Amino acid sequence: PNIILVMPDDVGYGDYACFGNPVMRTPSVDAFKEQSLLFARFHVSPTCAPSRAALMSGRHEFKSGVTHTIYERERMSLETVTLPQMLKTAGYTTGIFGKWHLGDEEAYRPESRGFDEVYTHGGGGIGQTYPGSCGDAPGNTNIDPALWHNGKWVKTKGYCTDLFFDQASKWMDSKRGKDQPFFAYISLNAAHSPYVLPKEYYEHYLGKPEVSETIAKFFGMIENIDTNFGKLLGKLDEWGIADNTLVIYLASDNGGTKGIHIHNAGMRGSKGRPYQGGTRVPCFVRWPGGKVPAGKECSALSSGMDLFPTLAAITNAELAEPVKNQVEGRNLAPLHNNPDGEWPTRTLVHHVGRWDKGKAEDWKYTACAIQDARFTLVNNKELYDLEADSGDKPPEYDNVIKKYPEVAARLRAEYETWWKEVQPFMVNE
Repeated sequence: PNIILVMPDDVGYGDYACFGNPVMRTPSVDAFKEQSLLFARFHVSPTCAPSRAALMSGRHEFKSGVTHTIYERERMSLETVTLPQMLKTAGYTTGIFGKWHLGDEEAYRPESRGFDEVYTHGGGGIGQTYPGSCGDAPGNTNIDPALWHNGKWVKTKGYCTDLFFDQASKWMDSKRGKDQPFFAYISLNAAHSPYVLPKEYYEHYLGKPEVSETIAKFFGMIENIDTNFGKLLGKLDEWGIADNTLVIYLASDNGGTKGIHIHNAGMRGSKGRPYQGGTRVPCFVRWPGGKVPAGKECSALSSGMDLFPTLAAITNAELAEPVKNQVEGRNLAPLHNNPDGEWPTRTLVHHVGRWDKGKAEDWKYTACAIQDARFTLVNNKELYDLEADSGDKPPEYDNVIKKYPEVAARLRAEYETWWKEVQPFMVNE
C-alpha cells in the first residue's frame, strides 16, 4: 500500500473532541476514529526528538543516541537504519513534510537518511535556535516561513501547517499514477510553540470557559491540523487510492501540553513527565484494502517503536541481520485484522532524559518509568496499578508499592538490565 503517517506535535490525548474535550472542534479526526482501528494504549516518548528517533529506528531512542531535544543530543546516530531507508528497499519513494528534529548537520539531515522529498524547518521548532545546535533559520516564524526544500532554503507564503499539507498533497499527486508506492511522513510542528497563526483560525475559541488567549491559539492550531487532515483524506477519495493507502494518524509525539487543564482524558502528567499523560497517545490505523476493521479498538500495550517492524512486515521489506538486530519494536500487523488477538506480555521504558551532559548516572532513577500492561514503576519508588479504580483521581495517584513489592522488584530488575544495555549506544553523551 501507499503509506501516510501524520503526526502533530505537543497534542495530548485529551485535545480531541472524540476523547471528551468539551471545547475542541476536531470533526475530521472524530470521523476518522469511526473509519479506523484505534490503538488505545499506544505510547511514545515524553518529548519530541526522542519520539521521532524511536519512530524512525524501531528501537528505544537512547539506542540511537537521542537523549535530549537540543545541545546536539537530538542527533540520531549515523549507524541507525531509518524507516524510510527500510521502505526504499521495498521499492518505496519517500517524503517528509514538517518537522525532522534529528540533526541539522549535513550527514544527519532527512535527505541523508532516506527521504527523497524534503520540505521541513530546522531545529526543534520554527524559529528556535540553541547554543551548540544549528537550529532553524534565524528569525523564522509560522507565517511565511523559510523552509528547507530538497537542499536549499526557500521563502514561502502562508501558514506552516497549510504549507506542509499542501506540499505533501502535491508530491503524492505526482507519485500516485506511477507503479512505485509512496511513503509520506507529515510530521507537523503544530501545535508546538510559538503559538503564531492567523487570527481567523483561533478567534472562535476566545472567551470559552478557562480558555486563555494562548490556549485558544493552541486549540486553533489543532483545529487547523484537523481541517487539513480532512482535506487530505478527501484527496485520497478523489484520486481513487483510499482503499490501498494505509493512513496512520499518530495523534502526538508526546503527551499533552497547553490543553491539559481543560481536559487530560483522565490521566496524570504531561509532556516531559514519565506518567501516562506524558507518553500515552491515540494511534489510528485505516487501511480498507488491508481489511483493517473500522470503528474498533485494540487494547494491546503498543509503542512508536512498533511502527518500523509493522511496516516492514506489511511491505515485505527484506531486513539485513544488522537491521533485524537493531529493531526491538513488535509487529502490530496481526492485530490489524484481529484486535483482540494474542499479544505476549512486554515492558516499555519511558525516560525523559535531558540531564546535564555527563550526568546520566545521576538521572538513572529521575523522570523515568517502566511499565507492563497493568503496572508502572515511576522514578523507582512509585508503583501504580493502571487497572485500579481510583475514584475521581487518575490511577497514578495511589502508590501501591507496599502492596505489590514483588511487582516493583520485577520491574526494577528489568529496568536495571535495560539501563546497563543502553549505555554503549548513548553516543551523543
